[in-house]
Amino acid sequence: MISTRTEFIAATLANGKVLVAGGYGSAFLANAELYNPSTGTWAATGSMIYSRADHAASILANGSVLVTGGHNGAYLPQADLYNPSTGTWRSTGNMNAARYYHTSSTLGSGLVLVTGGLNSGGDVNSAELYNPSTGTWVYTPNMNFARQYHTASILPDGKLLVTGGSNSATYNSTEFYQ
Repeated sequence: MISTRTEFIAATLANGKVLVAGGYGSAFLANAELYNPSTGTWAATGSMIYSRADHAASILANGSVLVTGGHNGAYLPQADLYNPSTGTWRSTGNMNAARYYHTSSTLGSGLVLVTGGLNSGGDVNSAELYNPSTGTWVYTPNMNFARQYHTASILPDGKLLVTGGSNSATYNSTEFYQ
């Protein structure tokens, strides 16, 4: 990579390149770069609007990358879109709840589901859906347990499996979104 970083996102684009954005180096980062697996090289691309770490990313049906939340000394509700064709970022609607250490998953419907995380109120059990057509967020039913550091996997039947994570304890529990 061009920049040293931790706590960043990495997303594989439709063209096979890998977008790496944000994180923490010697400070919170907004810069982004692309890895080209065909040439084995890295190149700078447009910087995010906000510096952030511990954020999440999802690839949308149109190939754009939705980056959500994170923190940079403040908890962020902001969501931004990366356009791989132009290498530029733009703001889209803010989430209803600021969060980091959350998950972000593009569902078969094209909506993006964000679950859990952490914010100023502590561990989060809320979930939100992003509509790429309108750029808006709506709450959806809460998870059974507030959790951060969890995973979310889309299953072949379209259900989303949320597993593990922690709150005041480490979980081995699972729950589904359908």
